[in-house]
Amino acid sequence: MKLVVDASVAIKWMIDEEDSELADRLLDEGHDFLAPELIVAEMISAAWKQCRRGSIGNAQYDHIVIRVVDGPITYRPLRPLATRAAALARDLDHPIYDCFYLALAEAENLPMITADRRLVATLDGTPLAGRVQPLG
Repeated sequence: MKLVVDASVAIKWMIDEEDSELADRLLDEGHDFLAPELIVAEMISAAWKQCRRGSIGNAQYDHIVIRVVDGPITYRPLRPLATRAAALARDLDHPIYDCFYLALAEAENLPMITADRRLVATLDGTPLAGRVQPLG
């Protein structure tokens, strides 16, 4: 099954944190993952923050960068998603970053998996609520 996955889930594949085992289960289930290219910057930024804090070492940081580039996600370009993502950000009053994932899920007619509780709460009661599934 194809799924749109956001950085809040994908980073759990690389850094042990709350609900990492749930994210790992998605990998074990053999799904095909899609994400906007934005996820590359988001995941490397999250890893950099962990490295900067000393939560992970340089070797793990370098390994994460390699996995982000060569990992299990198929990336989609941002430009074709930008108009819809911008409209979603405006209409939902929600950050554009998450809206790129939503726009991709709509465009591909796929479910989106997220660990972002704020996003799930924002979508509650909207037509997009059924498209987004919380991790776990």
